[in-house]
Amino acid sequence: MSTRLDYSKLSLMDAIDLAALIELEAHNRYTQFAERLGSRDTGDAGAVFESMAVNEGKHGEQLAERRLALFGNAPPTVKLDDLFDVEAPDFGAPSMGMSPLKAYQVALSSEKKAFAFYDLALRYVNHPDVKALFEELRGEEAEHVRMLEEIIARLPPSAAVDLEDEDAYPDTTESLRQKIRQADKS
Repeated sequence: MSTRLDYSKLSLMDAIDLAALIELEAHNRYTQFAERLGSRDTGDAGAVFESMAVNEGKHGEQLAERRLALFGNAPPTVKLDDLFDVEAPDFGAPSMGMSPLKAYQVALSSEKKAFAFYDLALRYVNHPDVKALFEELRGEEAEHVRMLEEIIARLPPSAAVDLEDEDAYPDTTESLRQKIRQADKS
């Protein structure tokens, strides 16, 4: 957790705005992961990330509704940079062609940071409705952490193999398939 972000100085609006940024960034990240990994089955990595993107989008909508009801169209005072102190993955962590394992690990790290945000913010949020919403979202982040840990524990060895862009590297497609087969045999 960052030392730059002082939770005790966050206004209620700032806390909601930061939470909304967290959920928006997560939605965008999971959508990107789903697109990069693709989906062939309901339980594969792409499908999991598609589902997580939908959930994070719903969280963002809940926060936007609460903010509008409480503060109307008041401009936010938190900056996008503050997000990287809370949930966003380390700069450069998501990469093109990352393996499903790496994608899950980036997601797990981000979900743990989001849980920590809600946990710390709850110490300073006194508004009953917002407190209840943050408690609900903290619980969902804890569930995401548990789910991701379980998925990671069940991944086959081939999930650690980085994906290659078949269009950019057509000659390496077969070598990638061989690496995956070999990893699964280990």
